[in-house]
Amino acid sequence: MSETGLVVCAGVLLLATVFGLVRAARDGRLRRRRSGDEVRLSAAELGAQLGESVTLVQFSTSFCQPCRGTRRLLGDVAAATPGVVHVEIDAEVRLDLARQLHVLRTPTVLVLDRGGRVVRRASGPAGRAEVLSAVAEAAGGSAADAAHAAHAAHPGE
Repeated sequence: MSETGLVVCAGVLLLATVFGLVRAARDGRLRRRRSGDEVRLSAAELGAQLGESVTLVQFSTSFCQPCRGTRRLLGDVAAATPGVVHVEIDAEVRLDLARQLHVLRTPTVLVLDRGGRVVRRASGPAGRAEVLSAVAEAAGGSAADAAHAAHAAHPGE
């Protein structure tokens, strides 16, 4: 192989590695919405009632393997937390809403406050502690409440 070919191969490997590391670092992280980038969803848009305090919205597809675990996790959190509901939306059926919200992969999780405002968003499967922390924050709890909820979920972490 020529020297140019080796340089090109090394460059491609480096770019692929950087891409993989960035994606792994961001995958499933429930990030806050940027200020000035407010999005609100109504019960009519979701096709389901909003929770009294928090709504966990999950965009899924029938072929998405990680969506199953996310469905279980969000369902468990909603069942164990008063005022929280879990709404699952098939991204293939509701392509209009998925496009409007820039859903590029599944699962995508949105955490809505009681008014339907998106306060957190994750692309990829989120962890239990992060979901509980986001729920506490969206419900109007303090950062300390969110940290306590995350610690209570997994005391050893």
